[in-house]
Amino acid sequence: MFSRLVKLRKSEDYEDLEGVDRVEMDITDPAMRNFARMEPTSDNGPEERSVEPAEDTFTIQEAIDNIGFGKFQIKLSILTGVAWMADAMEMMILSILSPALHCDWQINEWKQALITTIVFCGMMCSSSIWGSMCDKYGRKSELILCSVFTCYFGFLSAFAPNFIWLLILRGLVGFGIGGAPQSVTLYSEFLPTASRATCVILVEWLPESARYDMTRGNRARALTTLERIANENGKPMPLGKLVEPTTKGVKRGSVKDLFIPELRRTTVILWAIWLVSAFAYYGIVLMTTELFESPDGCHGTTKDKSPSDPGCYVHCKTLTRDDYVDLTWTTLAEFPGLFLTVFIIERIGRKFTMAVEFFFFAVFVLLANICTIRPVLTLFLFVARALISGAFQAAYVYTPEVYPTSMRAIGLGSCSGMARVGAIVTPFVAQVMLKVSAYLAITTYGVMSLIAAVASVLLPIETKGREMKDHSHDVKVEKPND
Repeated sequence: MFSRLVKLRKSEDYEDLEGVDRVEMDITDPAMRNFARMEPTSDNGPEERSVEPAEDTFTIQEAIDNIGFGKFQIKLSILTGVAWMADAMEMMILSILSPALHCDWQINEWKQALITTIVFCGMMCSSSIWGSMCDKYGRKSELILCSVFTCYFGFLSAFAPNFIWLLILRGLVGFGIGGAPQSVTLYSEFLPTASRATCVILVEWLPESARYDMTRGNRARALTTLERIANENGKPMPLGKLVEPTTKGVKRGSVKDLFIPELRRTTVILWAIWLVSAFAYYGIVLMTTELFESPDGCHGTTKDKSPSDPGCYVHCKTLTRDDYVDLTWTTLAEFPGLFLTVFIIERIGRKFTMAVEFFFFAVFVLLANICTIRPVLTLFLFVARALISGAFQAAYVYTPEVYPTSMRAIGLGSCSGMARVGAIVTPFVAQVMLKVSAYLAITTYGVMSLIAAVASVLLPIETKGREMKDHSHDVKVEKPND
């Protein structure tokens, strides 16, 4: 075990048992360190101290990575996906509801835009509220409450007797939907590092988040949840004791925590990215139906259809069967967009995935300014929607990864709130400005997306392959050359 054996004496000298005095001892040698833990009890040699072996430990992320992706995550994908579908379905309803009410209730384009805007106002008002509730009372409780809230007022809005009541009830629906993005917070906290990006993208009731329980000091419940996952996936738990960094003094659910020095720049840039993401995504959806109704001969319809007087509803033009078919095609564009994002996000990283998809969205949406035939226009809109949906989902991957557990829900909630600002504005571009100048409206979306592409590159932290952090002091900002 040792290259030389020595016998310790009470004096400062020692004797080399092989006959060479004063050999040099290297205390950095692991073997010598073990020897140092021995005490001399007699001339026959040292006696080893009673030293307790270090207890094996593991963290939540290590446990989740060890258990891997399995039956539990598949079930979680389906359940959280149901909550996530509410947002997508709401947008499809709005894109069809406004043109229908334009004729049935004889409302002008400003009122059409207001129907869409009021939903996003509700979302914006509630996003941070749901996020704070998520951090204080748990992810599971928040998702159940917002789902029940949305279901109740969504059902009532179907029986709205007039325009005012429709606005009130749809606003309350939006308030409930504002909590749907928190399903991503819960979902991402149960995913292995290697699978997190793919699964969060494809997500597009439940156990409480083990990470949330751990940061609240409930180690026993967190361990129970992990054991449940391991049992469902048929994998063993790591050996040892579940540990996490100390949570003493950690404050949760405060927006001001998002502006600590380590996260200030990231938060500001992310808010801009989320604002543009929603502005462009919902804008392309609303703009599609408006372009299909356009009578200018360049954006979807033939030139022999002369524009009607906006104040006259006798010859009000509703969406045709062909319009619904093409709208369906553009909606299906989200699938290739998500698959594209899955393919590149682990190769080029989160930041550059967003940047590339924002840039090419700008290219294809600007191509819609070309006066062309309906199939070509549909192709441009198809590709543009695929790219912006992918960029939006990449933002959903990045945001929960960059914020620590102690402020993850409020971080995602605040970003979602900024997204609603973009969504509130976009109906007045896609449904009002477009009636004045389609070229100006389309160009606005292109320019905003180019700004978002630059902002994505400027994000100071890349989260690809990075473990999710639990506390703000764990967050490290990369150097510019990293």
